Amino acid sequence: MTMKTPARRGARMTETAGARAAAARAGALGCVLACALAMLAAPAGAAAAADEGAEPSARSAPESGAETASVRVGAEGLGPITGLPMPRFVSLKATKANVRRGPGMTHRVDWVFVRQGMPLEVIGEYGHWRRVRDPEGASGWVHYSMIRGNRTALVVAETTDLRLEPSPAAAVSARAERGVVFEIEACERDWCEVEKDGVDGWAAKADLWGVGPEEIFD
Repeated sequence: MTMKTPARRGARMTETAGARAAAARAGALGCVLACALAMLAAPAGAAAAADEGAEPSARSAPESGAETASVRVGAEGLGPITGLPMPRFVSLKATKANVRRGPGMTHRVDWVFVRQGMPLEVIGEYGHWRRVRDPEGASGWVHYSMIRGNRTALVVAETTDLRLEPSPAAAVSARAERGVVFEIEACERDWCEVEKDGVDGWAAKADLWGVGPEEIFD
C-alpha cells in the first residue's frame, strides 16, 4: 500500500517519520496475517456449530418432544444433526408438506403430504431437512418444521379391535378399520394404547404402522 502525505502539509516526510510509518504498516500487516492464521487453525467443527445455531437444538426443536419418551428403540444409530435415534417415527405437523427429491428448496417436489398427523419414519438427516418414509414405503425429503415428535399410528390391518386391557382376552371397546390414524399414548411389547376423538383402547401392535416392534414407552 502506498502512503501519501496530504498536499496541504507541504513538507516532505522526514526519514524518521517514514521509518515510523513503515513500522506501523508492518505491524498492521502482521496483525492481519496472525488473524488469518488463527482463523485457518480454528477447528472445523466451530463453523458447523455456529451454523447449527440457526436451527433449534434437538431438545427444543419442533420435531422432538414426544420422541424422547421412547425407552427402548431398535435404533441402527443416531441422527447426525439431532442426535436422536435413527430411524425413528414422527408425525406430520403440517396440513400440507412438499416432499422433495433432495434436501433443499432447489430439488424438485415429487409429491405432497396432505394428511396431518400421518405417521412417518425419519431415515436421514441433512441440515434442516429430514428424509422420511411413508407407510407405503416411499421416501423423500421434507423440512424439519413440517414434522413433530408426537407419535401416531396408522391401522394397516383390515380391522383392529380396541380392547380395555393389553390382552387378547380383554373386552373389546371399539373397532377401527384400515386407514384410521390414532394418537399413541403408550406401547408395551405387543400392544399400544391409542386414542382418537375421545375413543381409546389397546390395539395389537402388529395391526399398526408407526411404532417399532421393540419400542416400549408411556
